[in-house]
Amino acid sequence: MRAEVILGQAMSEFSVYDLERRIDERSTESADVSYTRKLLDRGVAQCAKKLGEEAVELALASVGESRERLTEEAADLIYHLLVLLKARDVKLAEVEAVLGARANQSGLAEKASRKGG
Repeated sequence: MRAEVILGQAMSEFSVYDLERRIDERSTESADVSYTRKLLDRGVAQCAKKLGEEAVELALASVGESRERLTEEAADLIYHLLVLLKARDVKLAEVEAVLGARANQSGLAEKASRKGG
């Protein structure tokens, strides 16, 4: 069985929901010991800026770096997305619901419906 590594701990089973719970837990700790708390203390704009930086790093890794580096950058992006959602008090389940609603139509139809709105 392949183990995933997150926040210094090897885990054989780990989901994005586990990460969301970890972020919730870390958000209550001191910024002296929690990077998550430190990010949240900087505010939504800084969380959004960090997410943007991670998105660029992921894009660059996708075309010029190893598969391992790409997966590391993808993990960073997901973490920072969840921190931003936490900063705005949006749950992953809410995002999942939007994705579920979109699953009943083609991506092109869904995109066209947003342009008209």
